Amino acid sequence: MKLHLPPRVSPKAFDAMLTASAAVVGKDWVMATDADRDAYSDVYAPGSSEEWPAGAAIAPASVEEVRAIVRLANEHKTPLWPVARGKNLGYGAAAPRMAGSIVLDLGRMNKILELDSTLSYCVVEPGVGFFDLYDAIQRAKAPLWLSVPGNAWGSVLGNALDHGIGYTSYGLHARNLCGIEAVLPDGDLVRTGMGAMEGNPSWHLFPFSYGPTFDLAFTQSNLGVVTKAGVWLQPAPETSLEIVWDIPNEEDIAWVIDTIAPLKISGLIDQNVFVPSWLGKMVLKGQRKDFWDKPGAIPEWRVQELLKQYKLGYWQVALRLYGDESVVKARAEVVKAAMKRHLDAAPAEHWWRQGDPIGQYETTMGVPSAVPLQMSDWIGGRGAHMGFSPVVPATGAHVMDQLKRSRKIIADHDVDFYASFTIGGRFANNINMLMYDRDQPEMVANMRRLFDALISETAKAGYGEYRTHLGWMDPVAETFGFNNQALRRMTEKVKNALDPNGVIAPGKQGIWPAAYAAERARNAGGKA
Repeated sequence: MKLHLPPRVSPKAFDAMLTASAAVVGKDWVMATDADRDAYSDVYAPGSSEEWPAGAAIAPASVEEVRAIVRLANEHKTPLWPVARGKNLGYGAAAPRMAGSIVLDLGRMNKILELDSTLSYCVVEPGVGFFDLYDAIQRAKAPLWLSVPGNAWGSVLGNALDHGIGYTSYGLHARNLCGIEAVLPDGDLVRTGMGAMEGNPSWHLFPFSYGPTFDLAFTQSNLGVVTKAGVWLQPAPETSLEIVWDIPNEEDIAWVIDTIAPLKISGLIDQNVFVPSWLGKMVLKGQRKDFWDKPGAIPEWRVQELLKQYKLGYWQVALRLYGDESVVKARAEVVKAAMKRHLDAAPAEHWWRQGDPIGQYETTMGVPSAVPLQMSDWIGGRGAHMGFSPVVPATGAHVMDQLKRSRKIIADHDVDFYASFTIGGRFANNINMLMYDRDQPEMVANMRRLFDALISETAKAGYGEYRTHLGWMDPVAETFGFNNQALRRMTEKVKNALDPNGVIAPGKQGIWPAAYAAERARNAGGKA
């Protein structure tokens, strides 16, 4: 990938920044060749990866080096794009929001600083991945479980900071953050919560602070660079029971939500309940051409044939309960009775007890996996995916309203309908996976038009996304328009106060510093 300079940065200033940075991190960790820039591109880019190009990358190994690089960025007025491991696949990977920004790669900062089995937490740097932490827990024989996302190649902190969601009782990952250390845009160092007191042992235990609590202000944020954080972990339970139902019809999702959400809110179910559609199972069985080799979306009659052939429901509900066996059994009876009011078929049941082996794909038991990436092979070619994931109230009425809307929009663009829901209690995430071949320009252009339509039409109905690809950060931010974008205006006031030179992740989540205000229009993104 050829060199793209950041706006308002001369070749001389850019080279001076890289030279000065090499004196901090070592010349091997300043990466500015065409091959290096390719390595930090969006591997699933809906279009050319030149659309969101990195200018270079710098990989510090310590908080002191991060502070030094941030100070140099201010000196040379050169923007940085921090990434933890750069595995945010489907959302932009390691590519920067603003063309030419220097990727600040924190992958070398990969220490597990604490692992406490008594109080069930760890303290990690941003380069620690889910597999790293899982292996450390296994080596220590610690009675702890992770909460993992579907694709666990990435960073524990990176996923939490981007509002990632997992499949266990600890599945709202940002909520598990407790006590953050961050480098501010001027190079200053801050510790949030109880960490603001020197040597306070409650830093990663008490989720608030004396005065304002800023932990979540660093999530989906460009207000600083997180260099370590505490993460709460799930104590390994005595037993666990998985209960699985195949749900026959598409419209059944309404009663599924109305049944499960109250049990989740009451605490009887404590897991985040993931409800995939049939296509979520089919992508693990082969490629699209194995089941339908004609252009256009798979027709409904063929869907029904596939459901019958592979003995699938339109949806699958796989609940997992955790705890002492007697308690789990009692809770299971309540859940089964609630489901039986709508579905006569008995569920499959799978017990696990302390000492039993755990399968390698058990995401609901905290085992990291990369299997869900198989969905990118569904179309074939240079397969890729994006996700459109609005948040809706967890009621059957709201869920069906959004399901019908997204189904129609996706059908209008002649694309396979691959929906799923994560029931988090009072809310549900409607995850629509959009799969395409990057080597088919018209397919990519259609996906872009589809994504635009999903954002605008869903916003008209009052629902918004919780996370999006970097190319659509501004259009999604525009949908949060209460009182003339009051929330964005407030955040940008804070951004400009902390970062007058705009050096930390300009444009992230639609937050543009005054130094790059003109880029908002030029980087509107997404529009085909």
